[in-house]
Amino acid sequence: MSRAFDAALFCTLAVLWGLSFPAIAVGLEYLPPLLFAAARYDVAALLLLAYAAVRLEEWVPRRRNDQAAILGGGLFLVAGNGLLFVGQQTVPSGVAAVMNALIPIVTAVWAFLVLGERLSKRGVVGVLIGFLGIAFVVQPDPTDLLAGGTVGRLLIVGQVASVALGGVLVQRAAPTIGRVPLTGWSMLVGALALHLASAGIGETATVTAVTPTALAMVGYLGVFSTALAFFIYFSILEEYGAFEAALVAYLVPIVATVVGVVALNESLDALTVVGFLLVVVGFAILKRNAIADALDPPTGLGRP
Repeated sequence: MSRAFDAALFCTLAVLWGLSFPAIAVGLEYLPPLLFAAARYDVAALLLLAYAAVRLEEWVPRRRNDQAAILGGGLFLVAGNGLLFVGQQTVPSGVAAVMNALIPIVTAVWAFLVLGERLSKRGVVGVLIGFLGIAFVVQPDPTDLLAGGTVGRLLIVGQVASVALGGVLVQRAAPTIGRVPLTGWSMLVGALALHLASAGIGETATVTAVTPTALAMVGYLGVFSTALAFFIYFSILEEYGAFEAALVAYLVPIVATVVGVVALNESLDALTVVGFLLVVVGFAILKRNAIADALDPPTGLGRP
């Protein structure tokens, strides 16, 4: 693939994921949050598994490591996103997207705790700056943690922690099954978990769930923001690696914020912008070596 084509894929992925936050905000006017999240992954799982069944010979998880990866990914990486849908009932889509930019940083923390990966002193500083940035975004009131949208923002912090943990658990399981069936089965497990949680808290769909707008939001999230977006993500991941793929997290909030402000009349305060910049700085410090490698022209000599 050419650099121009790869750049177009990168931007397309940022747009697809960026639009998912406003799409969730619109869909929540018609659907209860956990049921809405479950429907998103129902559609994505159906598409990905159908593709895997037709195009791949080995798409059924028979090995224990594959099953462990699917279970961890399904329960934490996929079902954990239900917290995002609940949180976005009171949190603007741009703010939710900014908070999700913390995922690469939290992933490094989970990798240290779960996998025993080394975290340098500079990395610790980067992590702390990232968490300071999120504190600016959440803006908790110590005297009343239930005030305003604080609960919704804390739920999204929980979603970020869950998604990051899910990614690390998948890595620890070292799956050998292909990425497409791995993702499809994980989404199926996550969708089932979300359906159970939705039923457990008594969510019910009303007639508004089958309105054209509601169906359009479920369709967009399931087909474009999830199934198609993951195809693109895996292409970038295989071509350039995890670092470059993670960079999309810092374009997504820009797309989500612009669309939220223009289309949904949302707003973004100065502290949230400061918080996002701190998260970016934290990521840059944490991934300093990877950034240097990406910026240096290849010499064949390697870095000292």
